[in-house]
Amino acid sequence: MTAAATSRRMVDVSGAEALWLLQGTTQGRLVHLRREVPVVRPAVHVLEYGRLVVRCPVQADIPTGRPILTYQAEDIRIAAGTGWSVTVSGPAEPVTDAAEAAHYLRTLPGWAYGPHDTLLRITPQTVTGYRLGTVKSA
Repeated sequence: MTAAATSRRMVDVSGAEALWLLQGTTQGRLVHLRREVPVVRPAVHVLEYGRLVVRCPVQADIPTGRPILTYQAEDIRIAAGTGWSVTVSGPAEPVTDAAEAAHYLRTLPGWAYGPHDTLLRITPQTVTGYRLGTVKSA
């Protein structure tokens, strides 16, 4: 008797499922441009009322207005060959309301305090994701 071979596969998920996966984790990465060069920073997040609130160690030099930012989170178990990854892009704005900012500063743990501790709200326009899995073949 021989052992069944296992192959890995990647399956796209719907935007709704991707947001559901994103709700199940709190850490990811914020991607933004600084002097036309992509910068990736660790971040923590919460998804509330259809918007993603992100706390990350970035300088306040994110373009003014509502720049399009990208946020990515994943839960991948390499040894098992399973997991998922989600990417969200959309216009972002700083959280400026003092009471709201205080709430997120209390509930989202930060990595850096001071001028490099930023709260951003991203309104998802593009949500993509996929699941990783294994399939046993005979």
